[in-house]
Amino acid sequence: MNSSAPKPPSHVSDSAVRWGLIAGNGQFPFLVLEAARSQGIDMAVIAIREEASPELEKIASRLHWVSLGELSRTLELLHEEGVNRAVMAGQVKHNKIFSSIRPDWKLAKLLFSLPLKNTDSLIGAVAGVLQSEGIELVDSTTFLKPLIPVAGVLTRRAPDAREAADIAYGREIARQIAGLDLGQTVVIRDRACVAVEAMEGTDETIERAARIADGGALVVVKVSKPRQDMRFDVPVVGLRTVEVMHRCRVSALAMDAGRTLLFERARVIEAADAVGIAIEAFPLDDVSVAERPATQGKP
Repeated sequence: MNSSAPKPPSHVSDSAVRWGLIAGNGQFPFLVLEAARSQGIDMAVIAIREEASPELEKIASRLHWVSLGELSRTLELLHEEGVNRAVMAGQVKHNKIFSSIRPDWKLAKLLFSLPLKNTDSLIGAVAGVLQSEGIELVDSTTFLKPLIPVAGVLTRRAPDAREAADIAYGREIARQIAGLDLGQTVVIRDRACVAVEAMEGTDETIERAARIADGGALVVVKVSKPRQDMRFDVPVVGLRTVEVMHRCRVSALAMDAGRTLLFERARVIEAADAVGIAIEAFPLDDVSVAERPATQGKP
C-alpha cells in the first residue's frame, strides 16, 4: 500500500488490538495484509481451504487452513492467536456455501436457526457468533479506503447518451434486485435487462448476458445493497472484470461511489481506457439516509 495513502482510524493501530484475517478467494486478502503491514500490523490469517490462494502462505507469518464448514475450529484458532478484532476479506462463492459445505456441529446449529438461508443471513449470524466470543468483525474496507471511488467519471471517456440511459434504467432495476438480496449486478441493452446476477458472480453474469445478446453492445451496472453491511460481501471490481467486459462487448460500467472496492485501480482504469470502456461511480442519492448502514464511511 502506498505510504502516502490515508492511515486507518487510530483504533486500528491500538496496541491492545490483536488482528485476524478470515481469507476467501481473490486479491482482497492480499491487499488487506499488505495495507495492515504498512501500518505495522501483523495479522493472523485463517484461510478457507476451498477458496483462499496458497500464495498467502508466502506473505502471512501466521496462517491456518480451515475448511468452509469448520466454524468451531476457526474460533479455536482465533482464540489461540489472541485475536479480538477481525476482518473478512475475499469472496466465498455463494454456490459453495450452500452446496459444498460440510458444517461442523456449531455451524449446523447456526444454519438450522436461520430464518432465511441467504448469504447475508449466514455471514451475519457468523459475525454474531464472533461477537459473542469477544471478537469484533469490522468493516472489511478498514485498511483500503483509497480503493473506494468517490462519485464521478473514472475513465477518460464518460458514458454517452445511450449508455447513460441504460445506466439510469439499470440502477433502478439493480437497486430492487439488491434489496431482495438476489445479486448486485445487472446487464442492460437498450433499456432492457438482459441478465441478473444470482449466485454465479459478476463475471459469469456478464458472460451469460453476452451469449443472450449475441454480439450486441451491453452496459453493466453494479450496486450495493440498500442496507449494505461493509463487513462482508462488499461490491468489488477488478482487472479480470474489465477483461471479461471487453470480451463480451460491454461499453460502460456503473458502480456505487463510497461502497465499491476498485482493486488495482490504476490498472483497471488504464485497461478500460485502452479499450474504450467508460466507468462512472454514482452517488447514493436514491438511497435514503435512514437506510445507509452505520459502518459506511464517507466517499
